[in-house]
Amino acid sequence: MLDKKKWGWWRDAVFYQVYPKSFQDSNGDGIGDIPGIISRLDYLQQLGVDGVWLSPVYDSPQVDNGYDIADYRAIWPPMGTMEDMDRLIAEARARGISIIMDLVLNHTSDQHAWFQRALQSRDDPYHDYYIWRDGTPDAPPNGLRASFGGSAWTYVPHLGQYYFHQFAPQQPDLNWDNPTVRRELYDMIRFWVDKGVEGFRLDVIDVIGKDPDRGVTCNGPKLHPLLDELSREAFREEGLVTVGEAWGADLERAKRYSALDASELSMVFQFQHILLDQLPEGEKWDMVPLRLTALKRCAEHWQQGLHGQGWNSLFLDNHDLPRIVSRWGDDTTYRVQSAKMLATMLHGMEGTPYVYQGEELGMTNIRLPIQAYADAETQCVYAERVARGDPPEEVMASIYARSRDNARTPMQWSAEKNAGFSQGDPWLPVNPNYREINVQDQLADPNSILAYYRSLIALRKRYPVFRDGTFTLLEPESEKLFVYTRQTDTEQLLVVCNFTGETVPYERPAAFARAERLLGNYDPAGGALRPYEAQLYYQRRQA
Repeated sequence: MLDKKKWGWWRDAVFYQVYPKSFQDSNGDGIGDIPGIISRLDYLQQLGVDGVWLSPVYDSPQVDNGYDIADYRAIWPPMGTMEDMDRLIAEARARGISIIMDLVLNHTSDQHAWFQRALQSRDDPYHDYYIWRDGTPDAPPNGLRASFGGSAWTYVPHLGQYYFHQFAPQQPDLNWDNPTVRRELYDMIRFWVDKGVEGFRLDVIDVIGKDPDRGVTCNGPKLHPLLDELSREAFREEGLVTVGEAWGADLERAKRYSALDASELSMVFQFQHILLDQLPEGEKWDMVPLRLTALKRCAEHWQQGLHGQGWNSLFLDNHDLPRIVSRWGDDTTYRVQSAKMLATMLHGMEGTPYVYQGEELGMTNIRLPIQAYADAETQCVYAERVARGDPPEEVMASIYARSRDNARTPMQWSAEKNAGFSQGDPWLPVNPNYREINVQDQLADPNSILAYYRSLIALRKRYPVFRDGTFTLLEPESEKLFVYTRQTDTEQLLVVCNFTGETVPYERPAAFARAERLLGNYDPAGGALRPYEAQLYYQRRQA
């Protein structure tokens, strides 16, 4: 049984995402592993986080870096053993850190035993574990396309059928209409809970209710009944936290996902803010400049809309996104200042913050030759766009800005060989700037980005207004300043962020004239805000 605090404990928590393949290699094979994570738990404890979201460590052929699971109840051998996993759970718990496992319930690997049986015959019971439609080699069931490019249907000649996959062909979608499939998944979840896992991040969970015959992949009509059953059968144990990744979530759907009665999930990962700097009808590779007013309206929409009705995740970085300091900050002249400003803007809001590994250092995007990218999505988009006639240099410019491998380069621990990540050749190149950006140097610097994150995390735990305060946007029409307040009956918080590399005039509201300055990324000074300056003020309210 879980011994974690109380129901809803995650509302006071800060989580840290570990991408295991790139976090710490313990044996010199160039691949991060579970013993490596264990060796860095003291670092995470000192940072102040309450839980670790662990990207997949299950046995996998690694077509999609572990999001193609071949065995839900086994560990990928280069990552370690089940004994290592048991020790990680125990060692983390001893430090007050929960392990939150990434869980892919929409699809498996094509190497999973279920799919291998499904391939044998239409009459095999496992055939119905996946989604099949009759067809001929030149006529797929419909024109649905996979997220990684190409058709969402792959033909199997000896069966005379297509199987459906929303991602790579090696990731066939499970048939959630089959109750036996659902029972298999629920039993597997209990296996991990019995081991001491204290929650799950549910990968692309908003696509399990799909209706491919009607062209519906996301937010299908069966989604919420399926989520209710999933929660009832597998998750409603006191203290268990569940996080739903939902690219298609709007506010009303998010209220259902994260309702405070936990009828579905604990919180939602929604991405409306992340979509603001791409063409509305385009893909993530089709970029437009971020408009700060749009970002502020989006934040206001979610902060006010979910308050008292649901719970949001707060994030700017993760394993699927480019580094935020390269995306919305300045990763050259003002890297330190802009990284701190972005953190201040995010951590002042209502919701549960997620720090992605290296974000607390201000790690940046990387530029690689196309053959060096390991990400299946990156390789697919390059091939597809060049084939349709896009200039290769334009495609590469998008990849430099948006590739998921930007976030997956090895963690930069020190200025030593391979950034202290591995004594062997890393599976993905280390960013060359590791000599200037690394944990060892920042631990020794009280003004580092890392030190700033530790302060922010500590402040969230000290002042209830971070959890409970209402959100009010100030300066709504400014394209340079992001300013807002959080307020309860007894506390007030003012967050001031200059989103530009310019000096911007600003006068603090009179109501906060005597407020205490909790944190800032420059030494205190009056008058205008300096480039990427952030300020955080607090005061008790008069009775």
